[in-house]
Amino acid sequence: MKILTRDIPPRAVWALEQAGVHPLLAKLFAARGMTSKDDLDDGLAQLLAPTGLTGAQAAATLLANAIESNQSLCIVADYDCDGATACAVAVRGLRLLGATQVSYIVPDRVVDGYGLTAPIAQRVHASRANVLITVDNGIASVEGVAMAQALGLKVVVTDHHLPGAELPSAEVIVNPNQPGCTFASKSMAGVGVMFYVLLALRAELRSRGAFTSEQQPKLDSLLPLVALGTVADVVKLDANNRRLVAQGLKRIRAGALPVGLRALFVAAGRQAATATTFDFGFALGPRINAAGRLSDMTLGIECLLTDDASRATELAQALDGINRERRAIEGDMREQAMEIAESLFDEGDEPPPAICVFDPDFHEGVVGIVASRIKDKLHRPTFVFAASSAVGKEDELKGSGRSIPGFHLRDALDLIAKRHPGVLLRFGGHAMAAGCTVAEEHLDVFEEALNQVATEWLDAATLTRCLETDGPLAPEYLRVDLVDTLHKEVWGQGFAPPVFSEEVDVISQRLVGEKHLALKLKHQGQPVDGIWFGRTEQLPRRVKLAFRLDADEWQGQRRVKFLVEGAEE
Repeated sequence: MKILTRDIPPRAVWALEQAGVHPLLAKLFAARGMTSKDDLDDGLAQLLAPTGLTGAQAAATLLANAIESNQSLCIVADYDCDGATACAVAVRGLRLLGATQVSYIVPDRVVDGYGLTAPIAQRVHASRANVLITVDNGIASVEGVAMAQALGLKVVVTDHHLPGAELPSAEVIVNPNQPGCTFASKSMAGVGVMFYVLLALRAELRSRGAFTSEQQPKLDSLLPLVALGTVADVVKLDANNRRLVAQGLKRIRAGALPVGLRALFVAAGRQAATATTFDFGFALGPRINAAGRLSDMTLGIECLLTDDASRATELAQALDGINRERRAIEGDMREQAMEIAESLFDEGDEPPPAICVFDPDFHEGVVGIVASRIKDKLHRPTFVFAASSAVGKEDELKGSGRSIPGFHLRDALDLIAKRHPGVLLRFGGHAMAAGCTVAEEHLDVFEEALNQVATEWLDAATLTRCLETDGPLAPEYLRVDLVDTLHKEVWGQGFAPPVFSEEVDVISQRLVGEKHLALKLKHQGQPVDGIWFGRTEQLPRRVKLAFRLDADEWQGQRRVKFLVEGAEE
């Protein structure tokens, strides 16, 4: 691993310090592109206007007409945390704005597959809905939208995924990544797109006299859900997304959050009053995702929709139980998948340019998580496949991929589809995460094609794992109060949490739980404890470490602790 240090523009640091920012935060913010006091303003007034989002006004007009004529609206959701929060935001928001008939359908990962398919469209029609609204899906649902329209439904697609060559024929498409859309935030999650549609709808209803500015429904109650879905979907935290997340966190910390979210904090052993983006990504998000992976995402959505505290507790505990089961399945699968991946190359050699793993016993609900773990360890684009358990699809394999910087996964799949027509039955996704379906007989062709693209696109520099850090930590910042200050900020994809790096002395080291390295270190003359999760190999006496800051509590005393991310070896 190569440990790098971010550039810190001194003028930006000075400008931020002059604006009253703590010197340590000023350096961290400047290294992440912030240059002025305006960049620090996370107020709602600073959000991009919905008028700039292509399709938002057309969606608002269609939905306002539907509400005025008391039509039935049905949301078609996705089975991950972004899809679940987007669905809850849509249902809650539409009801707040006067819709009296709002229902939802969430596809089953195993039975239905992803997105608005023709059978899902038929189910929506059977529910007697008039308008179908997709959230976090739909941009690739050409057949599903056509079926819905043939059945007489009006279709509004809200999505954020990259479009394919053909767009669906929906009445309205709202997606910042659709051709011709100039909206500045291309990284909005599905839940953010739906929230923007609701902002546009409220403005449209206000212009029709449904309410005044003073009387209008407050949509800010939806921001905790927007924040959760945005972080959990690991989209880039550009300025607009950071503001959405910051606003959601403020409300959660102040106690203004749905009872389902509150129950999830309790089930996860976290404190809503000190909520962080880490809680979204590693505590709440996985519990909601687990429902879509192993069970029925309806559980997750109902937890976010209920206003009954006891029902919320019951659902949150059920989600926690499913997540424990998911972790157990993932642990077994990860070991098995890692063995297969490591068998692809001899010990001491470099891994192949891309990794492709399949076993008949793999569970399709956790292939993405396992792909992520292998990618993290081997630093290669990775696909993990499982046999489809859908009726009539027994000869198909469902794969989930995770990538490394410099390798756009969806573009790679698109190129494979062009070079090998018929090999990919379905595919979609983003630069860093994507999914595809192949016939089992074509898996070898896919693996060879993926490696060919990786060979062409990746060079030695890209294949070398690099960890970008914020450099040395001044000894005066080794304080618990500064750890708390750092944790309060909005960190995530594209606005990386602070990671410091420097040479330290390793005083002692021992294995705990058979797979973690507990360390006693000396940092610039000061003793400090550290832990390296998932590391079993011993470290040299003096080593350059990359580490995050955390706080430990022992016998009523809180102390700074290093969470080690890597070592330059």
